[in-house]
Amino acid sequence: MTAGGLAGLLDELRWRGMFHEATPGLERRLAAGPPIAGYNGFDPTAPSLHIGHLVPIFGLIHFQRRGGRPVALVGGATGMIGDPSGRSAERPLLDRPELEANVAGIRGQLERFLDFSEGPSGAEVVNNLDWTQDVPVLEFLRDVGKHFTVPYMLSKESVQLRLERGLSFTEFSYMLLQAFDFRHLFVEHGVELQMGGADQWGNITAGLELIRRTEGGAPPSGPGGQESGDGHGVGGELAHALAYPLLLAPSGTKFGKTEGGESVWLAAERTSPYAFYQHWLNTDDRDVGVYLRWFTLLSRDEIEALEAEQAAKPEARAAQRTLAHDLTARVHGEEAARASIDLSAAIFSGRLGDLSEAMLEAAARELPFARLADPSVPIGAAAIAVGAYASNGEARRGIAGGGLYVNDERVTDPNAPLPPPLHGRFWVIRTGRRNQRIVERAG
Repeated sequence: MTAGGLAGLLDELRWRGMFHEATPGLERRLAAGPPIAGYNGFDPTAPSLHIGHLVPIFGLIHFQRRGGRPVALVGGATGMIGDPSGRSAERPLLDRPELEANVAGIRGQLERFLDFSEGPSGAEVVNNLDWTQDVPVLEFLRDVGKHFTVPYMLSKESVQLRLERGLSFTEFSYMLLQAFDFRHLFVEHGVELQMGGADQWGNITAGLELIRRTEGGAPPSGPGGQESGDGHGVGGELAHALAYPLLLAPSGTKFGKTEGGESVWLAAERTSPYAFYQHWLNTDDRDVGVYLRWFTLLSRDEIEALEAEQAAKPEARAAQRTLAHDLTARVHGEEAARASIDLSAAIFSGRLGDLSEAMLEAAARELPFARLADPSVPIGAAAIAVGAYASNGEARRGIAGGGLYVNDERVTDPNAPLPPPLHGRFWVIRTGRRNQRIVERAG
């Protein structure tokens, strides 16, 4: 438990740079007690979360460490609709079996971050399909839809940004479903707070509006008694909202993608622990301090010390190494983190010949890989066969220049036989300083 409890939550989020906006009564509610329950939603559009989800996940971690009860809502129902927030095109709609499999995978990943043990601050996962699947459409329109005017819904930024490109009625209704979720959790689970990214503010405050209209509370704060549209004062003291800033990558795109535009997943089968580690190790010096604040639990003094060390010795990349180790261990376990560190060091040094069989198997998943059908061929021919060289002439020039290594030993004769394979299976073939490939004996 963090010193200061919930009363210090917003201050901690502020110094970490994770605070964007909150409804006015939240700070008073956190300080006054009793302990509060808060939720964040996760779309089950894939069987794994990715690093873009680390923002709300760490928000829930800080909330729980200070005594709050985190509720992770996995949108089995809203996943069938698609949230237009932050999207330039409509999300693909998934069928129920696929959604159920994705929900199960996400629950397992959240258990690595949150404490689900019994107690007043024990985390909980809920699926909104459980309370929406049997609601008749006429009942939903009567009990939820009647509380929202079309101008109110059109005023939301998530809707405005999509109107010119095209917005289906399916996505337009997403706001009502999310508001329905907040009210259900408020009534049935005692959840008073919804958290999310800044692009979710319109959807979150729609939930506050529904709670205010159906459960009582202060009048709306907009001029002339109309809905304010910005969430300030909406919901009175009944329920509250908290938004995190949108985190942008150095390219200016939404955080969570590689330079090639691919997602970095939390599931090892989608992004290997080594690739996950390398992603954070390659963090730009300008961003590492931000990521240390957002995605670790290191103290302010520890982070500032790392930043000072980074400024004094940028080539050592101490801040990046700390970030990469901390996150990889949290997501994949300490053993996988240490293996990733060792493999990274071996690949960087250009010496893979001393690795264990298991580590060479891991290297084969990360580096160019080939199988050699005939290990009796000379070294030069083998190098061509596995793609290290494109032709006999290129192989002769490379070997003459001292640029070919097999199992970390320099090759001087292209007609020499291959050395025995490492662990009876592998050869490590390197051309130049960094161009390495793992070759396995076929059969």
